[in-house]
Amino acid sequence: MPSGTIFELWRYPIKSMRGEPVEQAAVTERGLAGDRTYAVVDAESGKVASAKHPRLWGGLLHCAARYLSPPGADAPAPVAIELPDGTEVRSDDPEVDRRLSVLLGRPVRLTATAPEGNSFVAVWPDGVMPDEQLAAVAIAGDEAEGTLAEHPNAIAAPAGTFFDVAALHLLAVPTLTHLRALQPASRVEVARYRPNVLLEGDLEPFAENGWAGATVRLGPELAALVIVPTMRCIMTTLAQADLPRDNEILRTLGGHNRIEIPGLGRWSCAGAYASVASTGRVAAGDEWAIE
Repeated sequence: MPSGTIFELWRYPIKSMRGEPVEQAAVTERGLAGDRTYAVVDAESGKVASAKHPRLWGGLLHCAARYLSPPGADAPAPVAIELPDGTEVRSDDPEVDRRLSVLLGRPVRLTATAPEGNSFVAVWPDGVMPDEQLAAVAIAGDEAEGTLAEHPNAIAAPAGTFFDVAALHLLAVPTLTHLRALQPASRVEVARYRPNVLLEGDLEPFAENGWAGATVRLGPELAALVIVPTMRCIMTTLAQADLPRDNEILRTLGGHNRIEIPGLGRWSCAGAYASVASTGRVAAGDEWAIE
C-alpha cells in the first residue's frame, strides 16, 4: 500500500489568509490545533469572508497570519496579522477590526465564533463546477469572473468550524511535481493549494484520486479517513504575496485531472479531504501509510 514520509505540515490561523508551516502539531477532530480558528466576517451581510470571492475579499490572501503562542484546544491563541504594507496588527488588538475594514474597503470583524448560518460566497468561473451543482447554489449577482454561489462552511467538518469541507486536507508531492511539469510557465506552489499535510512517497501523480474511503495513518498516533478528492476552484489562481494571478493553474488541472465524483459530477481535483479518525500528535518527517 502507498506509504512515505510527511514532508510538511501547514496551518492557516485565519480563513483565507496565508498560513504558516509547523514542525509538529496536536490534531483533534477539529484538525490541526489552530487551523482556521479565526475568520473575517462581513459586518453587513454576516457572511464569512472568503478569497473565493476575489473582488471583495482577494485582499485577505495578501495578509499572512501566524500564532504568537502555541494554540490550544480550549481558547484561541493570539495571532499576528502581517498586512500588505508590511505592518502588523494582533488579533487581540482593539484596532484589528478597523484596520482590516480599511484594508478590505468595507466593515468587517475578526472572530473565532462562527456566525449564524456560517456560510460564504464564492465565484465560479465557467466550466469549473458541474452545471447541476452550480444551479443548486447560485445566487444573484454580477461578477465578471463567473457565477456567484453561496456555500455552507464545515460540510464534512465539526459544526461551528470555518473549514470549507473537511478538517484535514492532504496533498502529495508527486501531484505538485507533475503539475509543474505540465505548466512550466506557471508557479505551481504549495501556497496555491493550501494543504495541511504534504506527503512524500513513491506515488503516481493524482494518486489521491483513489483514496476515498481509505484510512491514512499519519505518524504513530494520528489517522485520517479520506472523504473525497479535493475539488479545485478559483482560489488556486489568485495572487498572493509574490505569486501572480494565473488562470492557467486551474485550466491545466482541468485538462489533465477532471474526474467523476459520485453524485457530484466531474471536477478538477488535486489532493484529498479527510476527517480525523483518531486524534494525536503528528510531525514533519513522520512516516505515513494507507491502511
